[in-house]
Amino acid sequence: MKVRYGWNYLGNMLVAAGIITQSQLQEALEQQKIKVRNGGKGLLGRTLMEMGYCTEEDIARVMAEQAGVPYLSLESYTVDETAVGLITPEMARRYHALPLGFDQGRLIVAMMNPNDVIAIDDLRLLTGYDIQPVMVPDSELEAVTRRMVHSNLETRPEPAAKPEEPVLPPDAVENRPVVQLANMILNQAVQARASDIHIEPRERDTRVRFRIDGVLHTIMHRSADIHALLVSRIKVMANMDIAERRVPQDGRMTIKLEGRTIDVRAASLPTAYGEKLTLRLLDPTNQLITLEQLGFPPHGLEKYVKIMCRPYGFIPVTGPTGSGKSTTLYATLAALNTEEKHIITVEDPIEYRVEGINQVQINPRAGLTFATGLRSILRNDPDIIMVGEIRDQETARIAVESALTGHLVLSTLHTNDAAGAITRLGDMGIEPFLVASSLMGVVAQRLVRLLCPHCKEAYQLSRESLLASVPDFPLPAGKDSVRLYRPRGCLRCSNTGYRGRIGVYELLLMSETIQGLTLQRCPSRDIREAAVAEGMVTLRQDGLRKVGEGLTSLEEVIRVVV
Repeated sequence: MKVRYGWNYLGNMLVAAGIITQSQLQEALEQQKIKVRNGGKGLLGRTLMEMGYCTEEDIARVMAEQAGVPYLSLESYTVDETAVGLITPEMARRYHALPLGFDQGRLIVAMMNPNDVIAIDDLRLLTGYDIQPVMVPDSELEAVTRRMVHSNLETRPEPAAKPEEPVLPPDAVENRPVVQLANMILNQAVQARASDIHIEPRERDTRVRFRIDGVLHTIMHRSADIHALLVSRIKVMANMDIAERRVPQDGRMTIKLEGRTIDVRAASLPTAYGEKLTLRLLDPTNQLITLEQLGFPPHGLEKYVKIMCRPYGFIPVTGPTGSGKSTTLYATLAALNTEEKHIITVEDPIEYRVEGINQVQINPRAGLTFATGLRSILRNDPDIIMVGEIRDQETARIAVESALTGHLVLSTLHTNDAAGAITRLGDMGIEPFLVASSLMGVVAQRLVRLLCPHCKEAYQLSRESLLASVPDFPLPAGKDSVRLYRPRGCLRCSNTGYRGRIGVYELLLMSETIQGLTLQRCPSRDIREAAVAEGMVTLRQDGLRKVGEGLTSLEEVIRVVV
C-alpha cells in the first residue's frame, strides 16, 4: 500500500520533528492555497523549501523515518555501476527506483516511495536479490538516474546458486514481472537500434546481449532462476512449443512499439544450462538504403552501375554473415525496379518487402528450396533474378546457366574477398568456362562502424608513426602529419563512440586477364594481384580512405578488415 503524503500529513511530521513551527506550517499552507487557486501544483514541501523553512534533506529524512527505512545522501555515497545495470532505464522510470549497491547480499534501492510493496516484489524477482529500500532526496535520485541508466556498461550481479530445472505452472508465462521484463528487453533493443538480442543461460546467471552496429554489448545479467520463465514467455509470443526444450525451434512474432511495427524472428538452441534464445529484429517500415548511401569508393559506384545495368550476367556479392550483402542487393534491386523489368527473388527470409518485385520465401519442409525455387522462377519469364544465397552446386549451376541465357542474376556467396568468389564457384563444381563467361563482376564488402558525429575526437599523428604501423595508409604527398579521429563516447551513442555503419567495398571486374586466369584455374591470390594491377581498390584501401575522411577510426578498420 502506498503512503499518502498530504499537505497536513507532511507538515505535521515536520512540526513533530522540530524542523518547522506550527505558525510556519500555517503560513506555508496559506501560500499553497494561493498557488492552487492560480493553477499551480499542490506541493507543500516545495513551498516550504521556497520559503526557506526547511531543506529537501529535511523532508527526505522525515519521510524515511516515517516509512521505517534508512536515509541516504548520494553526495557522499559511491554508486555501484554493477547494481545500476541490474534494471533497465524503463524499469527505473516506471518504479521511480534505482539500485545503488549491495549490503550483506541485499540490493540497496533508492525509491521515491519505499513503501511500494508491488514495486519491491517486482524488483526482487527481476534482479534475484532481496531489496533494501532507502530514501534519498528526490533531486539526487533524478540526477543519478539520468546520469547512470543510459550507460551501456557490462554488469554482473553476485553469483547465485544454480537452481534445479524448474517445473513451470500453466500460468507461469502470465507472471507479471516476467511479462514486463520480456517487453522491456524488446523495447530497449528497438530504442538501442539493435539488430539481434541474445538471451543466454549460464551456470550462475542469465546474460542478455544486444548486437548494435555489428558489435555485441552486454546489457544486463539476471538471476538464473528467472531464465526458464523468460524463455517460456518469449516462446509463447513467437508461437513456439514451450514444452519442447530438447531440440532447436524457430518462431516469429510482430510487435508494435512507439507506432512502429517490428518483425521479430526467434530461434531457440538447447545448451548445457538451458535454452538460448536469439531474436532478430527487422523493421519493414525502414526505408531501403540507396546505392549512393552504400559507401562505394570513388568511381566504384559508376563501374558497378555499368555492370548491373547490363541485360544479362551474374553478379555475386560476397562477405561473411552480417557484412551487409543483403542491403547491397536490395539497393541494387530498388535501382533496377522499373515498369519495364520483371524482377523475381527467392529468399530466406524475406527481410524487406519491395513494391513491384515478386518475392518468394523458401520453405524446405514443403520442398521449396533455392534450387527448386530458381527453376520455377525461370518458367515465369523474369528479366532479373535475385537468389538470397548460393549454398550448393545445383543452385550455383542454375544461377550461372540462367545468366548465360539472357537473365541478370544477383546473389550472395560466403568468401573473404572478391577473387575468392571465382575459386569458390570452381570448388562447387562449376566449370571454369561457365564462370568466365557468366561473371560480370564480383563485389566484396564489410561493414565498419561510423564515428559518432557528436563526440568523435580529433588527434594528430605524425607521418613516421602512421606509416610505421600502417605502411599502406593513403597519405597526401608532402604531409608531415595527418588529422585522424577516434571514438570518445556520449549518451547519443550509448558511450560506444560509434553510431551507424557504412560499407567498405572492393569491386572486381571480369577483364580478359581475369577471364584467362579463371580458365587456367589459377588460385585466388593470382586473380587478386591481377585485379589490383588493373586498378581494383581493395577492402583495406577503401577502409583506410574512410579513416582519412574522418568517417571511422583506424582501429575499427583494422578490426574488421584483415
